[in-house]
Amino acid sequence: MIWRVNQFLIDLSGPGFSPILRYITTSFVVLPFGQLVGKVHIMIYLTRVEHFNAAHKLYNPAWSRERNEAVFGKCANENWHGHNFELHITVKGQPDPETGFIFDAKKLSALVNRHVIEKLDHRNLNLDVDFMQGKMCSIENLVTAIWHQIVPHLPPNVMLHKLRLVETPRIFVEYFGE
Repeated sequence: MIWRVNQFLIDLSGPGFSPILRYITTSFVVLPFGQLVGKVHIMIYLTRVEHFNAAHKLYNPAWSRERNEAVFGKCANENWHGHNFELHITVKGQPDPETGFIFDAKKLSALVNRHVIEKLDHRNLNLDVDFMQGKMCSIENLVTAIWHQIVPHLPPNVMLHKLRLVETPRIFVEYFGE
């Protein structure tokens, strides 16, 4: 039998006291008569939230204007449109015995800002962003492109678990690197 203990911790040490949710799962192996054998696994999930503003247009140049408007609606506006995006970056790993961190949240923020936010904030996604060139600037394509900007810069003991990209209060995507 395996027992799993789940805990949520809210860490308010981020810049401007922005909350960071830490999720902890600990499993124990228990023999039939309740004898505890030992700890099997600890996995910590750390989520950092970043923000950027950007404009884009959903428009397939191989299609007519009418077809683009029929498929993409207002998002095909020839004068573009913008969003206040929220990016949730969730990494996972084992806590360092000396710091207790899987990865310093300030370092995660700096990494994401350097490799993602500085390239996206107050930009036109269709024209200004190198890693979106030649791609339809849908939120689905954007989140997968952001994934590939982050992964190469993480330390080997930290894995990118999930990205959540919020485009509007009612529209977001989640990507697990699959």
